[in-house]
Amino acid sequence: MYKINCLNPIADVGLKNFSDKYQITADVQEADGILVRSASMHEMEIPAGLLAVARAGAGVNNIPLDKCAEKGVVVFNTPGANANGVKELVLAGMLLAARDVIGGIEWVKASADNGDIAKAAEKEKKNFAGTEIMGKKLGVIGLGAIGVKVANAAVSLGMEVYGYDPYLSVNAAWNLSRSVKHVLNVDDIYADCDYITIHVPLLDSTKGMINAVSIAKMKEGVVLLNFARDLLANEKDVLEGLQSGKIARYVSDFPNPTTAGQKGCIVIPHLGASTEESEDNCAVMAVEEIMDYLENGNIRNSVNYPACDMGICSKAGRVAIFHKNIPNLITQFTAAFGVKGINISDLTNKSRGEVAYTMIDVESVPTAEIIGALEKIDGVFRVRVVK
Repeated sequence: MYKINCLNPIADVGLKNFSDKYQITADVQEADGILVRSASMHEMEIPAGLLAVARAGAGVNNIPLDKCAEKGVVVFNTPGANANGVKELVLAGMLLAARDVIGGIEWVKASADNGDIAKAAEKEKKNFAGTEIMGKKLGVIGLGAIGVKVANAAVSLGMEVYGYDPYLSVNAAWNLSRSVKHVLNVDDIYADCDYITIHVPLLDSTKGMINAVSIAKMKEGVVLLNFARDLLANEKDVLEGLQSGKIARYVSDFPNPTTAGQKGCIVIPHLGASTEESEDNCAVMAVEEIMDYLENGNIRNSVNYPACDMGICSKAGRVAIFHKNIPNLITQFTAAFGVKGINISDLTNKSRGEVAYTMIDVESVPTAEIIGALEKIDGVFRVRVVK
């Protein structure tokens, strides 16, 4: 029986996919797997028996990835599951920035007692007039699941779209519209685009990438959209850009004291993935990932370990080994089985940076003695008997 703890409410459409091999537990210390959305795990003591964490969403800055990797705890996310919900809100953000719809609606509310409101509106509407987005240049920084959808949708709306992503995946390239112009230097986005939208992960290399230096390279009256992470932008520099007129609008999905209520800022209360469909999709994907890992050892969409898939084990046993990505370990792994006369029928080794993951299918049930020998090998974090 696998025990699963939910640190946040998880959609029932996902939880109901657990088979009778699983039990939801309120005690995180006894959990084999954790499902989480926004709850922070950085101050939490990682349970000794924990095998996996699945984030029902894309961002994983609330999870201590390195600490989990060193303990052999695989962390999953659900890339693309909420992409359409975010894409639609980005498009809404562009339209709200192009035309002062919010200002107009607020004027109507304030004029509710005016019996001649229709006539007054004809005089006032010029104060809320704007521009169309058709024909404008949109720069998309980051062509992952969300960025590709935004770029393709913008093409359909008649925008001239430029995309920048130095790590463009083959899958993303296949899904990207041929009308999107792929640029090799982000400065080209800054210099040429009327609208710029950011869809990159928050890393040391991307933190504060929108700052005084990059803003100085942008067109006068640019519209910035940030539906990825607030820390991607130095928002004090953004406010200075708004005050000078360099930036026409800043649209963000991350409310904070810096931008809330500021002139030129359209701040949305983190609604990007807050749709029924997105929450359902994330829950279903997270449950599928954690089940395949717990039952078969397969890793898909992990953010701290490499992808690895050996299907369903048809042999007597399967062992998963979490270890450092250093030479000569595979030889020691195979020798541990060979010494005891256990034949290896299949083996897969994958690495990701400083960590690696090895799965071994064997024709005899692995003994406690063999597992103990594997655990003693220098560089091994954890050994798990999958079957």
